[in-house]
Amino acid sequence: MPFARLAAATTPTAHIGFGLAAIGRPGYITLGRDADLPPSRSVEALRERTLELLDAAYASGVRYFDVARSYGRSEEFLADWLHARPDIRDVVVGSKWGYTYTAAWHTEVDGPHEVKDHSVAAYVRQREESAELLGDRLDLYQIHSVTPESPALGDKELHARLADLAAEGVTVGLSVSGPEQAAAIRAALAVTVEGEPLFRTVQATYNALETSAEPALAEAHDAGLTVLVKEGMANGRLAGEHAPAALREVADATGLGCDAVALALALRKPWAGVVLSGAATSVQLVSNLHAAAVDLDAEQLERLAGLVEEPAVYWERRGQLPWN
Repeated sequence: MPFARLAAATTPTAHIGFGLAAIGRPGYITLGRDADLPPSRSVEALRERTLELLDAAYASGVRYFDVARSYGRSEEFLADWLHARPDIRDVVVGSKWGYTYTAAWHTEVDGPHEVKDHSVAAYVRQREESAELLGDRLDLYQIHSVTPESPALGDKELHARLADLAAEGVTVGLSVSGPEQAAAIRAALAVTVEGEPLFRTVQATYNALETSAEPALAEAHDAGLTVLVKEGMANGRLAGEHAPAALREVADATGLGCDAVALALALRKPWAGVVLSGAATSVQLVSNLHAAAVDLDAEQLERLAGLVEEPAVYWERRGQLPWN
């Protein structure tokens, strides 16, 4: 598996990944984003910002990069960076299929910004699109945002095609979302093709507010899957002025930012293989990477445990975040 490269890495930041969800398209649901992006959100302005952040992340020891078909032009931007640096061969590249970006580079649209489709036809189309941009640099291809009712969990034809992809050397995984993440993870662990487990990675939301998937993620880790943590800062709810008082107080005691403490909560879990930063500026990236240096004592961990919300409450609030 490509993640063996990270397991062998010795840099403190090797297990912090960099995701392009917030900078691969002009609109996203991260709080405070208006102040983070350049005045112009043109394709070229966000391409320039993305390349700048990829350079900074790599120079700081980050070796996993996360994109998706629905993250606007994220695959294209990452491909540009990789093609300009052919000597860089030690990174792991993951992308996702299952959502189509429909906002046409606008922040305000009449309909949704992305449309979910986990059909075989969607996989075939998006696999070709990803291959055209990333070629043999794609290490991991995940089904995007699986829930327990997703047809992808029971579609045998899709499973066969994904097994063929795995046979070509691309790791097959899935991301999960929603208040029933744990159920989706456990259903995915039961999917096999010719007696062999299909999925080798799982990417899930885990943060100080939403911890419900933890037991299932530990089970996935024990079953041999690499676990990737997304939304460690709860789409900005755990950063800066938006952070709860308890988190701000713990962060002040450590001398680091709320974002670093929030990411450290996931990074310290024994089942966490990669924890994603979704930084939109270089300053945010540097602060995020300090998560590797955070050391929390038992009293601080107990205080932060008091921030946990019921999954239904957390996901309802997430669904109300504005695209901006």
